[in-house]
Amino acid sequence: MKRLLIVGAGGFGREVLAWAKQLPEAQQEWNFGGFLDDDASALGDRAYDERVVGTVREYAPQDGDVLALAIGSPAAKLAVASDLKKRGAAFTSIVHPTALLSRNVVVGEGCILCPYVVVSADARLGDFVHVNLHTTVGHDVVVGEGSTLSAHCDLTGGVKLGRGVFMGSGARIIPGVSVADFARIGAGSVVLTAVRSDVTVFGIPAKVVS
Repeated sequence: MKRLLIVGAGGFGREVLAWAKQLPEAQQEWNFGGFLDDDASALGDRAYDERVVGTVREYAPQDGDVLALAIGSPAAKLAVASDLKKRGAAFTSIVHPTALLSRNVVVGEGCILCPYVVVSADARLGDFVHVNLHTTVGHDVVVGEGSTLSAHCDLTGGVKLGRGVFMGSGARIIPGVSVADFARIGAGSVVLTAVRSDVTVFGIPAKVVS
């Protein structure tokens, strides 16, 4: 049996624990070892059998350990992933049983696909991509590593997201539009034109706000 550790004991980490327990692997392959978080009090007084069992910065990979990276911020997520991989950590992807994946979909290492996600034909998700509840990834979409797609987002056909893009809840991108590295799309926004790197866009249509 492998020991599954959730990296991050915040809200998303607690959600990922719940989704992971609904996978076939939960009964067949994994013991749940708890959380890694540099804040030992991250769970507070919440009633979880799984606790924070160590810090990320002090974690030393053990034989049989697999990690699920549950950090929402793309920049923080990629930094933690890089650091842990240098130490030899092994990551797993969490794909909820209700997620629908079409033909020729590629899912990278350490991805998390939450309940009721749809990933359509020939889409590609890079390493450590998070796709939250009820989000739709259209045909031929490319999502760069470390990107985070919040709940109820819609990426229509042929959209290209760079590395470390963040999409707030309910954001939408029309077909064929590209969003460059580490751009941020505000909740509820509709993106009609290309978005350059390291900017925040918001509104309908989405415009640069910072």
